[in-house]
Amino acid sequence: MYQRQGASAYRSGLDSIKRLDTYLGHPHKSFKSIHIAGTNGKGSTSHMIASVMQTAGYKTGLYTSPHLLDFKERIKVNGEEISSKEVIIFIDSNKAYFEKESFTFFEMSVALAFWYFRKVEVDYAVIEVGLGGRLDATNIITPVLSIITNIGLDHTQFLGKTRVKIAFEKAGIIKNEIPVIIGENDIKTKDVFLNKSKKLNAPLHFVKKNPMNFTSDLKGFYQTKNIQTAVTALNHLPDINLDNSIIKNGLNRVVENTGLKGRWQVIRNAPKIILDIGHNKEALRLVSNQLNEISYNKLYLIMGFTQEREINSLLSLFPKEANFYLSSPNVERAMPVSIVKASLKSSILKINYFKSISRAYQVALSNSKEDDLVLVTGSTFVVADLLKYLEIKN
Repeated sequence: MYQRQGASAYRSGLDSIKRLDTYLGHPHKSFKSIHIAGTNGKGSTSHMIASVMQTAGYKTGLYTSPHLLDFKERIKVNGEEISSKEVIIFIDSNKAYFEKESFTFFEMSVALAFWYFRKVEVDYAVIEVGLGGRLDATNIITPVLSIITNIGLDHTQFLGKTRVKIAFEKAGIIKNEIPVIIGENDIKTKDVFLNKSKKLNAPLHFVKKNPMNFTSDLKGFYQTKNIQTAVTALNHLPDINLDNSIIKNGLNRVVENTGLKGRWQVIRNAPKIILDIGHNKEALRLVSNQLNEISYNKLYLIMGFTQEREINSLLSLFPKEANFYLSSPNVERAMPVSIVKASLKSSILKINYFKSISRAYQVALSNSKEDDLVLVTGSTFVVADLLKYLEIKN
């Protein structure tokens, strides 16, 4: 399980998933799909599009990863998570074959999603890429539309050390004659997408600012780009003409329709407590920028990281006067507190270390006053740890 364990669990290539897909009777061919890749924003954009399609009356599947609290979050139809019963049926029915073939956790998860979407007869499925694109297990589909939100330096050990190489991997989801939406017109990666789309005769559209000024109930400033990408994509869906009122309604009910969590999620107001799964430099820079638009007295940053992160670089994005409460999320891939501490031994920041994210939160809450701000960020798993703690506590 790459998300939890890291490189040791990562397997690229489509041979295994193609075998599994054949065994299951190619379930992805029974519904129309929308395929979404990108370094940041692909989860939010996926949920936005699913919410609008659902609002338009289409039975809509949504496959995303990783989950925060429960595996079933990954697979939803019209906002309803797959039931435990359906997961058990899928495993029980195919267990001997799974054990014989040794598929990865992610490959089986993708296959389960496609199997379930066929079973419940969705009209459309919004499919988020797990990692990269070209060799990702989701890339066996031929969608009606492909979307690449942006390109940043993340997962470089698998995708390449430059944005051009990463763009090449993401461009792997572009299919023959299938329209593709590119969320950012970046001079460094533009030619990668232009060349690939030209080679495959795929109509390519770079996102432009939409004059309609659409908004969303997802309140992070960084969602502006995701909204523009989602709206552009929705306006280029083949054989569908969605009214602007439906798009507006769907965008403003993303949380209600899909249950999305962890994107600039405000869980309390005095002190203000915000959760955000930003975990790489591009995402955390946007999170930090939004702090400049909020008035608060003291800032408490509860953070933890996975092993490949450059901690000094990430912490430098935030105000130097902040109170940094650092820990290690409860996942195998996490950077242990001891290593975090060693990496920051010469730092001049105000740093406190804790044995768990929940303990860091408890202390931050006891030390903060009503006009302070507590931001929980740095990793999907940091937010997941806190949500689990709050769920048990309540």
